[in-house]
Amino acid sequence: MLKATVGRPLATTITGSIPRPHWFDLNLGGRSFREGMGDSRYREQYQDAVSSHIRDQERAGIDIVTDGDCHFDIDVGGQSWFLYPARRLEGFAGSDYPAQIGYASGKGSIIFEAMESRVLPRVSGPIGRGQLQYAEIWKVAQELTERPVKFGTITPEVLGLSVGNDFYGSYRELVMDLSDAIREELTEVAAAGCAALQLEEPNVHLTSVRRRPGVEELDLPFFIDVFNNTVRGLRELTEVWCHSCWGNTAQQSMFAEPRSYGASLEALDALDVDVLTFECASNGGMDLELIANAIGKDKKVAIGVVDHRNLQVESPEQVAALLRRALEHIEPERLIVSSDCGFGREGMTRRIAFYKMVAIVRGANIVRHELGLPQAPCRAADPSFAFGRRAQEV
Repeated sequence: MLKATVGRPLATTITGSIPRPHWFDLNLGGRSFREGMGDSRYREQYQDAVSSHIRDQERAGIDIVTDGDCHFDIDVGGQSWFLYPARRLEGFAGSDYPAQIGYASGKGSIIFEAMESRVLPRVSGPIGRGQLQYAEIWKVAQELTERPVKFGTITPEVLGLSVGNDFYGSYRELVMDLSDAIREELTEVAAAGCAALQLEEPNVHLTSVRRRPGVEELDLPFFIDVFNNTVRGLRELTEVWCHSCWGNTAQQSMFAEPRSYGASLEALDALDVDVLTFECASNGGMDLELIANAIGKDKKVAIGVVDHRNLQVESPEQVAALLRRALEHIEPERLIVSSDCGFGREGMTRRIAFYKMVAIVRGANIVRHELGLPQAPCRAADPSFAFGRRAQEV
């Protein structure tokens, strides 16, 4: 069900995460979200941080905003993306230190350090919803703005293949139970009024990445089935997005060379979603024509136009040029403008992330003007607010 993007050609958004303000120095740790919000200092810092992130997106002119993933802790390499659900779902216990399997970089590389720092609980019993409290997290953000707040979460297949298993007879069983638990949680978020839910990193374009020892070979049809099970019934309630990229561990790509989505596009098109996202800024839009030819007209396409790993802020003209190339193949009504992935909490400053968001909107406005579409107000680029400008100069 199109809700967030309905009637919005070239709608702008970001993937999710934004670097934390320096003064937001408290973590949830192992607490539930509602327990954390009972801590007066954490509650104040959290609400102020979410408000700051939303206000920055509004200043930039972003159409569909996020809460910046503020419920994730300060950590090495963004491991809270895994840890937040793993610590709060039923069926997990203890601590595990996964072996460094499937990564070419060894000791002395930043990716090795990020993976070495990952400490996840193991599966010790049947999986249940536990204390994810996603609806409560979304409500805090949506109360602060009239713009739709998109809520995102890790997919069950990525989480399930990252943890040790002491309970289930196979990883297939484990992943399917995770899928059921996450679907129940997201159904509650959708019922609360969330206009866009985003499942992050389906395994369908990552099947060639080696996994930890003991994980049986899982095929592409299984990953399609588990994703569609996770979102079953959600499109009747809200707009469902699937985010895909080529990794964001410590703001690093997991691959030495740009990779093509080409081999996985048919499988991605089989996912039961309204919107598919693709990393396009970092690879120069190499797959735009392939994406347009493979993805059905029943889905919208979100392309990344700013690189989340590069500290150089793209110019509006660069963003506009990539959008024009996309529009050679994709109708403006189906095209969404985004970042390649989240801006993270460790490798990028808030200021750089902010101006990348401004570039998204300014670049989209250039193309909107060319197409005769309404432009989004971008107060951050309004010269009347420049320091030292006199009224007669504006």
